[in-house]
Amino acid sequence: MADWEAFLKIAVIGGGHGAYAAAADLSEAGHEIRHWRRDASAFGPLLETSTIDIKDQNGERPVAIHLVTTDLGEAVSGASLVLVPLPSTVHEDLARHLAPLLEEGQIILLTPGCLGSLIFARAMREAANDAKVVFAETPTLPWLARKHGPTTVSITTRTTILPTGVFPASATEAALPVIRQVLPEAIAAKDILDVALLNGGPMIHPPLILMNAGPIEHCDRWDIHKEGTQRSTRSVQDALDAERIAVRKSLDYTEPHWRLADHYGVDGKTSMYGDLAHDRLTASGDWSEKLDLYDHRYMREDIQLGLVLIASLGAAAGVAMPVADGLLALASAVTGEDIREGGRTVERLGIAGTARADLRELLHDGYGR
Repeated sequence: MADWEAFLKIAVIGGGHGAYAAAADLSEAGHEIRHWRRDASAFGPLLETSTIDIKDQNGERPVAIHLVTTDLGEAVSGASLVLVPLPSTVHEDLARHLAPLLEEGQIILLTPGCLGSLIFARAMREAANDAKVVFAETPTLPWLARKHGPTTVSITTRTTILPTGVFPASATEAALPVIRQVLPEAIAAKDILDVALLNGGPMIHPPLILMNAGPIEHCDRWDIHKEGTQRSTRSVQDALDAERIAVRKSLDYTEPHWRLADHYGVDGKTSMYGDLAHDRLTASGDWSEKLDLYDHRYMREDIQLGLVLIASLGAAAGVAMPVADGLLALASAVTGEDIREGGRTVERLGIAGTARADLRELLHDGYGR
């Protein structure tokens, strides 16, 4: 067992699948977890018991959570790490509430990030909070998980390798060892843009929900990762992934590009979740579900934020992205709105027109105080 001095005080933010998995997994590992959720009604059962039942390959067992609270300040105060395992769609709202509360020396880890560090850093400046904090991002959740009721979470698998970008990147050497105390599989990426362009969600989910729109709307339950993943959808995913890699190369990011084909076990290669991750996911049955095509996070996070961001970066870099543009056009037709409006673009992030050298400097040094 690790030395007790290695255990950290961690604020886990949110009430979704990833947040419950994080709170349970990290509590079981010995860390002091302060689990916060805004919705007191939905959080009620956990507020009463302070216990999450975790299901994984080792069976089912109860895990006690040190603190369960609806007071954000109480959760964050004194925490070494503030973990945000939430969809990127909440970043702007959460940043406004979190910015005044952050304290000197804290690490704020967004899983996934999607360049959300820029949003949180800007919110701190607007809140006149000049505490020196570090932001970090991963391209995916460290857990493939689904909640089974208000106090139970099932973890199908965990990441085995987790690229992690730090903002500012100059703080990587100091921040990564702390993050690795919590997520030992974390490895250093070049910066948060490197990580944003490793996000597999915008490559996997947009073709799946758009090419399966009919079954999604018609069927009571539909597993887009099983019944919905056929040769035609895989071909579109691979073409889209090739565009992502082209954007990475245009911005001078090098291997590994974490090709989507590896997630599906092609040639026995591994993904961030290890061998046979896709097989484990479909075998669990947890992703056979009723999806709201219009408001599901696959539409609002992976398309409106993730895919819009990658397409926006590609346009800024002069990379042709016909598959991405086509999927965004289809998503706009399905939803009846311009899906790029309100999306996470370089303009909305405040980096449009930034010279390559100046962008590198920003990513390395952060915003001046």
